[in-house]
Amino acid sequence: MNPGDVNLQQLLEQAQLMQQQLVTAQQELSDAEVDGTAGGGLVRATVNGSGELLELEISPVAIDTSDPEESAQTIADLVLAAVRDAVRAAAELQQEKLGPLAQGLGGGFGGGQLPGF
Repeated sequence: MNPGDVNLQQLLEQAQLMQQQLVTAQQELSDAEVDGTAGGGLVRATVNGSGELLELEISPVAIDTSDPEESAQTIADLVLAAVRDAVRAAAELQQEKLGPLAQGLGGGFGGGQLPGF
């Protein structure tokens, strides 16, 4: 075996290890749940680490029966804010889990986020 073969073997082993780490990180993201809130907790959105909306809770206190139209608009705004907050938290979790792997690949995945995440 010449020295070039050893380096190629090491490179292949490192690539396989990184692939295993990536699969593990993706599974951890899929299993993770993060929350976002709005209106002081009147609306809570739960997403998984991949950003998929899993649950949405609206407090009955958020509903003003005396002005249904205004109440509906307020709730819509709160839901949007809560979901955005949860998705932001999921993106931070993605960066935490996948960022080091992307750095190991030369950082060529758009700031640490892989396509589809």
